[in-house]
Amino acid sequence: MSIGSVLDLLRPDFPDITISKIRFLESEGLIRPERTPSGYRRFSVADYERLRFVLTAQRDQYLPLKVIKEQLEAIDSGAATLGVREARARAHHQGAAAAGQSLSGAARTGDEARVPAPPRRLGVVPGEITPDELRVEVGVRLTRADLLAKAGIDDRFLDDLLRAGLIVPGAGGFFESDAVTLALAAKSMAEFGLEARHLRAFKLAADREAALVAQIAAPIAKSRDADARARAEETVRELAALSLNLHAALVKAAVRTALGN
Repeated sequence: MSIGSVLDLLRPDFPDITISKIRFLESEGLIRPERTPSGYRRFSVADYERLRFVLTAQRDQYLPLKVIKEQLEAIDSGAATLGVREARARAHHQGAAAAGQSLSGAARTGDEARVPAPPRRLGVVPGEITPDELRVEVGVRLTRADLLAKAGIDDRFLDDLLRAGLIVPGAGGFFESDAVTLALAAKSMAEFGLEARHLRAFKLAADREAALVAQIAAPIAKSRDADARARAEETVRELAALSLNLHAALVKAAVRTALGN
């Protein structure tokens, strides 16, 4: 599994988990995911369960990392086990008992058999971007006709996007897969009266954010480490994802203010 996949599995139970937190736990020696030849982390099911053990011990028992690490060393030596199945069985039993108590203590009405479910806790904002979603699809090349067909736009609309600099063809006049996403988004915004020239502001803001991210990652890429490029690319993806989520939150707050809420 990639680090993004692990993040998605953990977030329902640990809403505050981040890629930075996982990387920190790795640097402390609590988890040891394998690395691909290109330097990307690959997590096994055992790595995932080990990470759950660490996060649960921190959240439920308030244990310091030093103590958790000692427990993991005991597990590694065979002196103890993770006890994942036992812990889940206990949690399930406790949850069933709590539900039974809630039902018996509820007011007796004609609808008493229906126990209200607890409100769902949202771990992430819908549509939140993760670094794995920013991986570049290498080798994907689209012709102009491909782009028009996939995005459902006409030549005139595409020409407007090209003039505004929102979509830029690559070598040989081919387009990358992101051009489809851009065209679809622009098409949807056009339904609200926003033309390509109005979207130029988004392009300028994106260029500024990208320049800032590149400035931070450049020293990493220039280091002499064998995996320097892979670490720089990972840093770029993580910072880009964070900037996108920050941008979305800022726009949401600004819109709320503009509407007087």
